Amino acid sequence: MSTEQQVVRPAGRGALASWVASNSSGNARAVIERGFRVIRNQNWIVIVSGFFEPVFYLLAMGFGLGQLIGDVPGPGGQPISYAAFIAPALLATSAMNGAIYDSTWNVFFKLKFAKLYQGMLATSMGPLDVAVGEIFMALFRGFLYALGFTAVITILGLATSWWALAMIPVALLIALGFAALGMAVTSYFDTFQQMDWINIALLPMFMFSATLFPITVFPEAIQWFVMALPLWHGVELMRQLSVGHFEASTWVHIGYFVAMSLVGIGFTTRRLRALFLR
Repeated sequence: MSTEQQVVRPAGRGALASWVASNSSGNARAVIERGFRVIRNQNWIVIVSGFFEPVFYLLAMGFGLGQLIGDVPGPGGQPISYAAFIAPALLATSAMNGAIYDSTWNVFFKLKFAKLYQGMLATSMGPLDVAVGEIFMALFRGFLYALGFTAVITILGLATSWWALAMIPVALLIALGFAALGMAVTSYFDTFQQMDWINIALLPMFMFSATLFPITVFPEAIQWFVMALPLWHGVELMRQLSVGHFEASTWVHIGYFVAMSLVGIGFTTRRLRALFLR
């Protein structure tokens, strides 16, 4: 190894450590503890109610409409029931919804009305502590949805591989990506009318990300657009896990959400610092 290489590598690690040290006091635990107190005292009904939406979709579409549709091509081209086709997609959607609503509406209220983050950042906590704490709470909500829905589809016999157990940690990865990005975007909003843009973005993404029908029904140009959407990557990854079929694209889907998470966390930290630590 050359002398230059020996110098450059520590410099890179030093830059990252310096960024973390300047944005964190290592006290994200305080944000998480507060979040659990709020859930225990107020929000547990709201959180639990969100679990039933994908279950109702599965029963109505998968077992209702599915009786008319029959089998459809699954990962690798093997035929699977329509219920088994949409169940992993609904799990990915559930992880997205749980994380995005917790990291947008919840964060918006704390940011613009309760002025909670101003108080937090007036203490020794840094913007990275706040971002990590809030994103963790969004992940907790996504984890509850993933755990419950995975149990449902397992009981119904819609998961045909032991790899389906990996859908739970993958749901957390999906939730992490959406929570990090959602919190960053919310930091730019000032009114409730602007918050409605989130629903305007989520509903079409749910309908057209191959959740309820294969992407091949679209023209090729539309397919490329859909494949750029984050939910499509989550849906495809979940489907592959549900039947234990893996391709090179599996790593592309995982890499997509890892990159999305890192960018979102960094972006959120920068925004909080710009807003409150000027």
